Amino acid sequence: MFEVMVEKHFAAAHHLLNYRGKCENPHGHNYVVQVFARKGTLDKANVAFDFTVLKAELNQIVDDLDHKDLNVVFNGESPSAEYIARYVYKRIQKNVPEITKAVVFETPTQSACYFE
Repeated sequence: MFEVMVEKHFAAAHHLLNYRGKCENPHGHNYVVQVFARKGTLDKANVAFDFTVLKAELNQIVDDLDHKDLNVVFNGESPSAEYIARYVYKRIQKNVPEITKAVVFETPTQSACYFE
């Protein structure tokens, strides 16, 4: 089995809803998003999955999130790292069924992952 990954960065603001603590206040992150896809075979070029396909899908999503207030983008949903990871996964899954997981880093030392 082969698994490939692409990564993209974006900056955005948010605050958590129904949460008590520092993160209930508006603040921002420099997010890192990683998306993984898996295949069991290689094509004639010995490529399991074309990176450009995953990059194009991820670029569309990141363009919708970059330099935005995520509370506005997600219209009343609490934009946690977990929520964003699931959002990214579900959007990419529509066009790339081989996706295996989406990982969202809020900082270099903390991330959330969504997979099915």
